[in-house]
Amino acid sequence: MQMAIDLNLDLVNVAPTAKPPVCRIMDYGKFRYEQQKKEKEARKNQKIVDLKEVWFRANIDEHDYQTKFRNVVKFLNEGDKVKASVRFRGREIAHASIGQKILDRLAQEVAEICSVERAPKLEGRSMIMILAPKSNT
Repeated sequence: MQMAIDLNLDLVNVAPTAKPPVCRIMDYGKFRYEQQKKEKEARKNQKIVDLKEVWFRANIDEHDYQTKFRNVVKFLNEGDKVKASVRFRGREIAHASIGQKILDRLAQEVAEICSVERAPKLEGRSMIMILAPKSNT
């Protein structure tokens, strides 16, 4: 304790359960500051994966499909998951196979950059498929 006081530093108990207890002389405030800096840097480098949603219609035109397809590719390249949905209105629900074809075509066209996390499934008045980007490792 006297050595720590003479050096104007703190005596920190590193391993209190060891026999004998292990202590270290250090500037505890500086140590805490460095730890907080490391934690902040680790949080900054984390990638938070969002779920982006892209809506299609059962009777979508080719150009509209291409526009939405480009958005899906952009979202996947940014590392986000994509929820592709086909919305059915009125009697369109009777032709769910059309929505299935749209989602299957989308999955086939983006197969090299993503994987299908959840296959197309009809839920209420919409058919939903979830795409996840392939990892770079």
